[in-house]
Amino acid sequence: MLEATEFALLRRLAQEQAGSRAPSMVAALVRGGQIIWTGARGRVGDSPPTTDTQYRIGSITKSFVAALVLRLRDEGKLELTDRLDSYLPETQLGDLTIGQLLAHTGGLTAESPGQWWERTPGADWTVLNASLDDDQRKHRPGRRFHYSNAGFGVLGELVARLRGMSWLDALREEILAPLGQHRTTPHPEGPHAAGFAVHPYADVLLPEPSPDAGAMAPAGQLWSTVTDLARWVRFVGGDTAGVLHPDTVAEMREPAIVDDGDVWQVGYGLGFQLVRAHGRRFAGHTGSMPGFLACALIDPATGTGGLVMANTTSGVPVVPVTLDLIQIVDDLEPVLPAEWIPATAVNEELLALTGPWYWGPSPFTLRLLGDGWLDLAPTTGSGRASRFRPDGTDAWIGLDGYYAGETLRLVRGADGAPSHFDLATFIFTRTPYDPNAPIPGGTEGWRGTAR
Repeated sequence: MLEATEFALLRRLAQEQAGSRAPSMVAALVRGGQIIWTGARGRVGDSPPTTDTQYRIGSITKSFVAALVLRLRDEGKLELTDRLDSYLPETQLGDLTIGQLLAHTGGLTAESPGQWWERTPGADWTVLNASLDDDQRKHRPGRRFHYSNAGFGVLGELVARLRGMSWLDALREEILAPLGQHRTTPHPEGPHAAGFAVHPYADVLLPEPSPDAGAMAPAGQLWSTVTDLARWVRFVGGDTAGVLHPDTVAEMREPAIVDDGDVWQVGYGLGFQLVRAHGRRFAGHTGSMPGFLACALIDPATGTGGLVMANTTSGVPVVPVTLDLIQIVDDLEPVLPAEWIPATAVNEELLALTGPWYWGPSPFTLRLLGDGWLDLAPTTGSGRASRFRPDGTDAWIGLDGYYAGETLRLVRGADGAPSHFDLATFIFTRTPYDPNAPIPGGTEGWRGTAR
């Protein structure tokens, strides 16, 4: 990285640490499967924090729990549309679905009933479950986004019930160990920052507690380091190391609901927060617990991601700082496009399908991509377009927009020659409204007047 870029990044971090009066702050950027920059300001004890200093990451914990749930889904042990009482028969929230809890659309209360769970020792599942009665339903399920820490306490129990072990043991075995996140723990171990509240009118500190949250731990218990959290940022971007299929992580990043419908700057997927800024969409999560703030975001389109952690209860705008760091590096050292390289082999039959096709009178262009993928787009550049992934003989599955999940099927004539494409009943032919195709079929031909 250029010295000028490194200085610009450090300057942004230094300005925030000093201006927001954070006892310490750490940050990092990732790209191309590795950490490309780290920075630190302030002190932990008598020394600057390092990439191995633990900070509490709060609600970023939720994204780990979501990944555990999606692993269960991919293994066929549950569906996101399943009711909770299919697996937790004792719950009074049995009609809510797993997907609704993941996306915070179940209408469940934001916080667990009783004392503020973030500052008091947590109770077990029996106590939490008993407290989540019908009075804790704040909105009709599916109506709107309503962030629910309590919902992720429920999801943690769901994981434990289906795995036959605690959610933490499942996390260690299924995610942390495979990704090499050995410094991500439920309680601080080794070098770690203490959490503080900073007095609003004086430069003095108040130590904050960090009790075990019990059954609410899946909502915000974890601690992590720059090195470990940077690995998680890469995971969110699709570098999954087999923990989940990249397509599943992409599904988690898809918007399930928006928090600010009029402007759509903040939304939520399946356990991932979504942020739109600078014409880009970022995915990840933020975290806030007494004494700590954290943010981890990545732009999957460029592969550039960032993280920020601070040991202060409030005052540091971690999302804007993270976005600024990403923007600085992408402005000063943008990702170069991959070099174009011609294909080494070609499927002649697929190559013969490329070129113009027509949906009614509207021209489309079919292009052949790598690995037998196809790209179908309006020739004029406006309208519905999609890439299609092979799905057996003469069939492809749509990946984008209107045609996502739909099947593009090549229909052959009696002689075996390609006749037309059928895309969710839309017929694409080599000539506009081919009279030999099923729709419209048997037309009288084109006319010169409207009679």
